[in-house]
Amino acid sequence: MPDTTTRNKPTKAKKYMLVRYGRMKNLGLFEHTEGHVPKTPARVVVKTDKGLELGFVVGHLTSYRDGRYRFTDEQVCGYYANSEINFPNGPVGKVLRFASDDDVSEEQHLQKIAEEEIACCARFAKDLGLKMKIVDAEHIFGGERIIFYFMADGRVDFRELVRKLAQEYQTRIEMRQIGSRDEAKLLGDVESCGQVCCCIRFLQLLKPVNMRMAKMQKATLDPSKISGYCGRLKCCLRYEDQNYTELKKKLPKRNTWVQTEQGAGRVIDTQILTQLLVVEHENGDRAAVPLEEVTILPGPPARKEPPEGQGKERDKGRGSGRGTGRSTGRDKEKEKTRGPRRDKTSGPRGRRRGGNRKKKDT
Repeated sequence: MPDTTTRNKPTKAKKYMLVRYGRMKNLGLFEHTEGHVPKTPARVVVKTDKGLELGFVVGHLTSYRDGRYRFTDEQVCGYYANSEINFPNGPVGKVLRFASDDDVSEEQHLQKIAEEEIACCARFAKDLGLKMKIVDAEHIFGGERIIFYFMADGRVDFRELVRKLAQEYQTRIEMRQIGSRDEAKLLGDVESCGQVCCCIRFLQLLKPVNMRMAKMQKATLDPSKISGYCGRLKCCLRYEDQNYTELKKKLPKRNTWVQTEQGAGRVIDTQILTQLLVVEHENGDRAAVPLEEVTILPGPPARKEPPEGQGKERDKGRGSGRGTGRSTGRDKEKEKTRGPRRDKTSGPRGRRRGGNRKKKDT
């Protein structure tokens, strides 16, 4: 009897690419069906919810094997979760093809048109009396929409502006309000370190940075030297903040008493990276001691009291000097400042007393 059972064909595993796309350099996984992936940096045409866009294949392509990177999807999503970045677990679009020379030239043409669109939008906003700064414009590769990025102090009613732009370009218009850090992400250039701004290259979430991080890392507190293109503190101050915080927790606070090989001392300064303590001993000497070579004391060490015999002899010696008639240096100085002692019988008072006595005798 022939076997009539049908066997299910094995389903092919879906293949994904990690692509950076859009004017804001978003990252996402894109499904593709390419059989061969070049080992050189490549550009691809992807389809997203906004339309057709050009993107860059991210990562070292030598680590690409069998449609997957060496990092699994869970590892990539875990990395973004730890960084508090909203990363989509599933694919955000599909790779249509690898970009050709015509696609790249078309992108350059759209970038030139975007400059004219920025000037037109700024002119319309000025005519309408809207207090807003047009920072950049993104013309989607497929022509589905134009996205304008602007800055303003508060909320802006731009509905009339959108109507005029839609009549002008006959396409969908989208307005997005951004901050100073996003402005640097769009228009930034090379920073003082010689590298392109981090927000342009890889930063997706711009977390706040404060002066505490700069003080802990003992960086210069000159605002002009620790501020970035956006005018705020550089994002790179946050990169090592976690390591500095963990290392600082291991060090004792200042004025803590510790026991070293040279004896007990007080911590007057610390070095976070080298894990060294600057200890001042009771005799005034200072030394840098590694953290692992000290023992933290609950308080200052108790001072040793002198033996009973020595204390009594010292007291006797101090008391024997009194009433001997010996004048010390301080007594001589006091006599100089006071001047010579006046005789009780001299002066007008003594004369009066003497004269009275004579009269009585007579």
